Amino acid sequence: MKKQTIIVTGASSGIGKEIARHFLLKGDHVVINSSTAEKLEEVYHELGAGENLAMVAGNVKDKSTGERILKSAMERFGSADVLVNNAGIYETKAFLEVDEAYLDRFLDTNLKGTFFTTQALIPQMLKQQSGVVINIGTPLVYHALGGAPSTAPISSKGAIHALTLQLAAEFGKNNIRVNTIAPGIIRTPMHGEHADSSAGIHLLNRVGEVEDIAEMVYTVAKSNFISGAIINVDGGMGAGHHLN
Repeated sequence: MKKQTIIVTGASSGIGKEIARHFLLKGDHVVINSSTAEKLEEVYHELGAGENLAMVAGNVKDKSTGERILKSAMERFGSADVLVNNAGIYETKAFLEVDEAYLDRFLDTNLKGTFFTTQALIPQMLKQQSGVVINIGTPLVYHALGGAPSTAPISSKGAIHALTLQLAAEFGKNNIRVNTIAPGIIRTPMHGEHADSSAGIHLLNRVGEVEDIAEMVYTVAKSNFISGAIINVDGGMGAGHHLN
């Protein structure tokens, strides 16, 4: 299989770091990004700081970050084959307490970050007449939890799901595939040491591991005939729930 260049945003911890590690172990080139330069550098060295790895710090809400990521990919590896829009944030806050500044935090990182990074990379994929964009969504877009008020992040993630379908329609004829992976609760630093307390919202009655998401991202990236799909990797959360 041809060695490809994989770009992973939000790669300084959790799911993003594991996705980067997975592609490196499979032999691909990887460009990692995070808004936190110090943490990114730590991960760069943790992942081996090898010739197949590059890093670009910057906030993905700014299109210039995506442009610098593309520049690094092209200068180091000569292509930009797969973009994984993993950078994202999640918190809970009651709807009536959400103000504009709070909402903007989620729109900036989750929606604008995905939108503008993709916009920066698509022109190169058009030149190549091939490319893959994998967005990270959530099954909570379709399966709301009454005890976890999160209208701000879920609104931004719902927009990502819609964006996925539109991009798949607009660029499918150019051999550019666009999909969303929607994880359940995954054991990451974002959920801290309390991740297992959420096990019961999955039909499998356990939380997921970062490897579960990395494996699916890899599968979708290497497939030739998956596009416009929202793929839940969620232990059955999106399908239903247990009665207490």
